[in-house]
Amino acid sequence: MNERITARELFEQQRERLALRWVAGERGAERVLESVETVARRPSLSGYLNIIYPNKVQILGTEELAWLDALDSRQRWETIEKMIQFRPLAMVISKNQVCPEDLRRAAEESDTPLWSSPKRGHELLNHLQYHLARTLAPRITLHGVFMEIYSIGVLITGESGSGKSELALELVTRGHRLVADDAPEFTQIAPDVLDGTCPEMLQDLLELRGLGVLNIRQMFGDTAVKRNKYLRLIVHLTRPHLEPQPSGIERLTGDVGVRRVLDLDVPMITLPVMPGRNLAVLTEAATRTHILRAKGVDPAAAFMARHSHFLERAT
Repeated sequence: MNERITARELFEQQRERLALRWVAGERGAERVLESVETVARRPSLSGYLNIIYPNKVQILGTEELAWLDALDSRQRWETIEKMIQFRPLAMVISKNQVCPEDLRRAAEESDTPLWSSPKRGHELLNHLQYHLARTLAPRITLHGVFMEIYSIGVLITGESGSGKSELALELVTRGHRLVADDAPEFTQIAPDVLDGTCPEMLQDLLELRGLGVLNIRQMFGDTAVKRNKYLRLIVHLTRPHLEPQPSGIERLTGDVGVRRVLDLDVPMITLPVMPGRNLAVLTEAATRTHILRAKGVDPAAAFMARHSHFLERAT
């Protein structure tokens, strides 16, 4: 999914937090920054004034304005021209400093958004860099129910009719929390982190065949839902007649694999759906087992080592 943000959207989203004020170039409010522009590029999304490798949002602090003032008139105008030619999404002056008239005029004539803020430069840098990185991060929507089980994010997947929503409802009654039903969105906010959230339209809702749409927050309280969670495990429900019978080693280790989500391999445990099986207990057990394996504890490996030791003693 190709994410994008306009200068106006960034201004509106950060206006209250950073006390932004529009100084010049308001006609450039629809200037767009797309995620594809941030791939394999040396400049950062936001940073202090850089003429050689211009940032997407240029921050002008006390030192940057003092450096501009130290240039002679010709160098100063050439520098301002370069700043404008690189078409930044916006330029921000920190600490409500007086905007140089030539910079204001150049921004107005070129429709380059120019803002001012009472915040210090490093505050602007931290907020804007974090906000833009999350907004433009790779994002994907997956089919399933996303839950918080034993404090970790678990995505329950499976074909239509496999009982994902019924399992989710049972887990909620057992004290676990719903993040999103049907279409959770996952954003890669770090090289090894997938943050899962719920689309606004589906917030707090769970759909079950025969019952329709349920509002989990209203039924079970605020503690039954969670706004977001990092994805750590996928539990896939499958019908046994559609899958080959497990091998001997698979019966010891479980049906464990991985699923590629964006740039990450997420551990996946497959559970067969059969009459009489308590899938809620099995899902809890799968989650506990995953937590133990993440700590370096593997019951199957320990059993096989014990078995090998027993055979060595018997020979």
